[in-house]
Amino acid sequence: MNNLENIKRPSKQEQETAMESYQALSATLEKLESKNPEIEIEEIHEKIRVPLKALKLLAKILKATSQGKPISIVPIATEMTTQAAAELLGCSRPHLVKLLESGEIPFTKVGRHRRVKFEDVMNYKKKKRAEREALLIEIMKEDEESGLYDS
Repeated sequence: MNNLENIKRPSKQEQETAMESYQALSATLEKLESKNPEIEIEEIHEKIRVPLKALKLLAKILKATSQGKPISIVPIATEMTTQAAAELLGCSRPHLVKLLESGEIPFTKVGRHRRVKFEDVMNYKKKKRAEREALLIEIMKEDEESGLYDS
C-alpha cells in the first residue's frame, strides 16, 4: 500500500483543532526572529528546536487541514516508482512507461526498475496543464471568430 492510498479527509474535530493551531502558529510566526525557534509540548515538558521553514510548512498544513483538505507530503528530490508516478498523474502504469520511453519524462534505471523524480513528474503535469489551457484558449478564439461564441 502506498502513501496516496492512505490519504483521508480530516474529521470535523481535526479541522477545528487545525484552525485553532493555524491561527496561533500564524500569529507567532509573524513575531519570530529566530531561524530555529523552539516549540514546547506542554504535556511532557519537552522543547524541540524546529527550522523556521518547517514551521511555515506546518502552518500551511494546518490551514489546509482546517479547510478539510487531505494532505500528503512528498520530498521533492524523491525518486518514485513508475506505479507511484502513474498514480500521481492519474494514468496507468503502462501509459507512464510509454511517456518515459518516448522521452516525455526523464527517468533512471536501478537494475531493471525505472525510477522517476517527483520533480520531473510534476514538471510534466504542469506542462500538460499549460498545453491544455492554451488549446482551450485557442478553441475559444476560433469559436469567437466563427461566431459560435459571443463574449
